[in-house]
Amino acid sequence: MRMTICGRAAMAGAAILTLGAGASPAAAGDAAEKPTGLGRFHTQDIDWHDCALSPDDAAGKRLDDAGARCADLTVPLDYTDPGGRTLTIAVSRLRATGPAHRARPLLLNNGGPGGPSLDMPLTVGAAMGEVAKKYDLIGVDPRFVGRSTPLDCGWDVGSSIISAGESRASFQRSVARQRDLAERCRRTNGDVLPHVSTRNTARDMDVVRAAIGAERISYLGYSYGSYLGQVYTELFPGRTDRMVLDGVIDPARYNQTLLADAAGANERALRSWAAWTAARHDTYALGRTTEAVLSTVRRIQRAAVEKPLRVGEFRLDEHSVPLFYFGLLGSDLDGTRAELATATRILQRAAGRGPAAPSAAMTEVLTALTTKAGSHQGSVQTAILCGDVAEKRGVESYWRDIQARRGKAPFAAPLAYNANACEFWDAPAEKPTVVDNDVPALLVNATGDTRTVYSGARQVRERWSHSRLVTVPGARQHGVFGEYGSACADGQVNAYLADGRLPERDVTCRN
Repeated sequence: MRMTICGRAAMAGAAILTLGAGASPAAAGDAAEKPTGLGRFHTQDIDWHDCALSPDDAAGKRLDDAGARCADLTVPLDYTDPGGRTLTIAVSRLRATGPAHRARPLLLNNGGPGGPSLDMPLTVGAAMGEVAKKYDLIGVDPRFVGRSTPLDCGWDVGSSIISAGESRASFQRSVARQRDLAERCRRTNGDVLPHVSTRNTARDMDVVRAAIGAERISYLGYSYGSYLGQVYTELFPGRTDRMVLDGVIDPARYNQTLLADAAGANERALRSWAAWTAARHDTYALGRTTEAVLSTVRRIQRAAVEKPLRVGEFRLDEHSVPLFYFGLLGSDLDGTRAELATATRILQRAAGRGPAAPSAAMTEVLTALTTKAGSHQGSVQTAILCGDVAEKRGVESYWRDIQARRGKAPFAAPLAYNANACEFWDAPAEKPTVVDNDVPALLVNATGDTRTVYSGARQVRERWSHSRLVTVPGARQHGVFGEYGSACADGQVNAYLADGRLPERDVTCRN
């Protein structure tokens, strides 16, 4: 599982993300981005090569086996100085196999921020079926992500998103940790951080568009990728064709406490999972009622307050236990729910101070969240968010928000409203983008999404009057297309990608 604040839900171990108002919006005039001085990047020769970097590169080999090719494109670090330092952006391409008259290239983004997307032509191509034959599927690892020029702040953990814990003292410890994480990034990557932003990633996308010889691109972005797609349309109007945004972020609500709007959805998701688990007490032995299962989770959390839980080589304290649960509440599919129930049994043993060995899936999650192995993705994720919208709110404001909401959301509020490293970040180099255009797009969202809440999709739909919204009611799922098994939603996306015609009206999918 990947833990991303706003990444897809197929992530039993994602790097968790959240979406504060901040600096004043950018002027609408910067919609007219000019390629002045960028000609050498737009016309660069592309050296397409094998994707596997070594015999042990399983992901690269899968791309090669599917017939994909990879390349490293050059982009400027600073778009105001195109003659200065450069970066490389890793790109994959799975060529269309249909008739010569095919649709434009389809660029793919997996969310995050900071989610690698190089292998997406394989997963999205499988979901598209025959429609994929009409497209060149383009996976792009955004700047500083995955195989692109890396950024790593040398953290000893994999996420800057943590729970404030139970007490004022634990909140203060979490704040001290955030200050330390921000200082480590400033010390190790201070010259680069001003150029880590969604706006620059959108500019990189346009270099990719030009370099592959496309007048316009189609785009499919999940979660944070929906925000990236919206920013691209604002900076580069008229350069998009078919757009699918799945798990839609309202750009007016994009801020450093990105998960705040989702606190209620996560609280409800936890209760729903507890009901599912209670109905399977004979399998998991965590309680025969919803309240009994929730009591088990509360006992685990209280034990972590007293002393960190020991799970194999890992340690989970009151700050990381809620984060672990959050990562597995991105989907209500049986497989993910079973994974969380199995992990809870292990945590229950750890809370009783008995031997507790993690499962393979649990090991993947805990490695990403609690060790240096997750430092790269956590660093990039935080740098993008803070590079977009870091705002000095004052530490006390977070504590007040947590306390005001703890009663209704005891599990989620200390995580969703807690201070993060953005509080201690340098001010963004550019103001956030105001998305005030109206672009035809297909929007997809589940009503119970625990990352990008459904109200955000509704807001974007109202502003983009030419768009259409596909709703999956009742689903507690983040990332629908190709992820949830909704024949209706998948069919709507594929029909739109096939012929470019949006549904006549919004669609509600009940299967």
